[in-house]
Amino acid sequence: MADMAGFRCETERLILRDWRGDGDWADFFRVTNTPAVMQWLGGALDDEGMEKQRARVENCAARFGHCFWAIERKADGEILGFCGLKRADAPGSSVAGAMEVGWRLREDAWGCGYAKEAAIAALNIGFGEFAADEIVALTVSGNTSSWGLMVRLGMRRRAELDYSDDRYDPPWRDAIVYSIDRPTWENAA
Repeated sequence: MADMAGFRCETERLILRDWRGDGDWADFFRVTNTPAVMQWLGGALDDEGMEKQRARVENCAARFGHCFWAIERKADGEILGFCGLKRADAPGSSVAGAMEVGWRLREDAWGCGYAKEAAIAALNIGFGEFAADEIVALTVSGNTSSWGLMVRLGMRRRAELDYSDDRYDPPWRDAIVYSIDRPTWENAA
């Protein structure tokens, strides 16, 4: 796996980049740890939950050389959320170890195409830099915005890979899986 330390990727309107410490994380949680954003992610986090989330991302990056990157809007330098690639690692997951694309954006960034722009960049990196054969994405059935983006990215529903994540209660427990393989991604480009 390629080491992405010092990572920075520019798209038309965004910069996906490594985290720059406490300030980035404070901004990220200020704009994404809201009831609306966290509705399908287990609910808003308390201080301990935010510390654990940060530790998971930082430990993932330390272990694999990358994880979910901060999304910065070029126009004003604001943190919009995160997007990136990691190895699926939920306990009991049917796709454990698979390359996973994921995103979380602040509510006022919804409907602007930022999530799709960031996800396309991440998928390009996954299939290009990391030479992935397939990339998965996970959500819950109620999160229609998230799986709707998966469909718009060309991903297909993989119901045979759905699983229950016993760390959560319904409606967050039952993960649904989408995926896209390299030939499909390359043919769509």
